[in-house]
Amino acid sequence: MEFTGRLRGKVAVVAGATRGAGRGIACMLGEAGATVYCTGRSLRGKLVRKNRPETIEETAELVTQHGGKGIHVRVDHTDAEQVRDLFRRVRREQRGRLDILVNDLTGDSHMQVKPFLEHSLRDGLQVLENGSFSHIITSYYGVPLMARNGGGLVIEMTDGVSNEIREFSFYYDLEKAMNIRLAQSLAIQLRKDRIAVVALTPGFMRSEEVLSALGVTEETWRDGILKDRYFAYSETPFYVGKAAVALACDRRVMKKTGQVLMSGKLAREYRFTDVDGAQPFWAY
Repeated sequence: MEFTGRLRGKVAVVAGATRGAGRGIACMLGEAGATVYCTGRSLRGKLVRKNRPETIEETAELVTQHGGKGIHVRVDHTDAEQVRDLFRRVRREQRGRLDILVNDLTGDSHMQVKPFLEHSLRDGLQVLENGSFSHIITSYYGVPLMARNGGGLVIEMTDGVSNEIREFSFYYDLEKAMNIRLAQSLAIQLRKDRIAVVALTPGFMRSEEVLSALGVTEETWRDGILKDRYFAYSETPFYVGKAAVALACDRRVMKKTGQVLMSGKLAREYRFTDVDGAQPFWAY
């Protein structure tokens, strides 16, 4: 299915668009013609994570290169005042319009793969603040714009589709499970406003960090299969980006409100492929 230009005139906010799924979603929304506010904390010369070079300016530029209009705004989404100011700006610049809100904020940088009793309490609580509480703050200030305009789509990014416990990290598990619950609960709260809320997960994603960890690039990613055989089923961040676009283009998306969805299944339903022509399916 072709999505190019189908979201022209629509306005989106991708919270956490610096890299990974957030960047992939922002770019694909741009390819579909949307105006995309790309938020995060890393700017050129002001990187939050010194080992990661990606910035929100780069993401906004990529959105524009893909055919949309990218606008970068530095926002700490744990700061309610900054989030409030973001949506005041969107309301002012877009005449009150907001059609799509993607919460891809994550607490991964504070995650420790350790047993609960060995994990830093401070870092663990930071995972929840950065990766879940920030979603609540962002929706609190963003959703009213949708309600005033008669509907919209909120996407809660998570990891996994089931209640299976992610045993490797208590706080990471809690964060991702909480985001699923946020989507399910908000879906009930916002149904009367015609706002669809879903949780969305990629499969094994070839994010910038994963590629770096395996010592490969997107061009040489198949070499990573020698280190992790499951990498053969991996996908680019643009794949889940196309999934988000498919949902935004679906006039019957309210039928999916409250559901937990994954990129591979949506690819089969909406008949799209990854940017390399593949249609990977990660079986959670």
